[in-house]
Amino acid sequence: MNFLAHIYLSGENQDVMIGNFIADGIKSKDQHIYPKDIQKGILLHRAIDTYTDSHPTVRKSKKRLFERYSHYSAVIVDILYDHFLAKNWHQYSDIPLNDYVDDFYRALERQYEILPARYQTLAPFMIRDNWLLGYSTIEGITKALEGMNRRTKNRSKMNQAVDELRTYYAEFEEDFTHFFDELIQFASEQLKILSSPDQTK
Repeated sequence: MNFLAHIYLSGENQDVMIGNFIADGIKSKDQHIYPKDIQKGILLHRAIDTYTDSHPTVRKSKKRLFERYSHYSAVIVDILYDHFLAKNWHQYSDIPLNDYVDDFYRALERQYEILPARYQTLAPFMIRDNWLLGYSTIEGITKALEGMNRRTKNRSKMNQAVDELRTYYAEFEEDFTHFFDELIQFASEQLKILSSPDQTK
């Protein structure tokens, strides 16, 4: 899953959100240096990724893209799924998306000093261009895919995946809706496990 989904699946604790957000930039041997709730978010992120990668519905989404984008298909699906979460946000939260992401941006700014260097570089651009809210529109997803393509020095051609999004829009949305309901349940159960004593020691 991409940024918005990982943040949302963290529950209401903003330190867990931060941990989930930065997890890809933290080596397992270094996670112990962070506060317990941030460690919890890091571990939750890894559990979500493992569950997502093996889920048959996600594999079905990736299959539509694989011939053209090969191993980049997984990254594209993560971004597309964030689009459907943002677009249908009112089905998942009573807090307006604009308010929700503004609260998260403020949490990022408060915790800026503990972010890994990669995320200290990324966070100001995310906040300035309001990536998380932008995911709700095709234009915003197009910009996200273009950014990912630039990071691969144009090798991935991920910027072109908006074509598949338009062509298979209903199919991708159906996949997301089916999968995300199950992922919410999984993440909730993982949070309970991670909140039990000694889990992050």
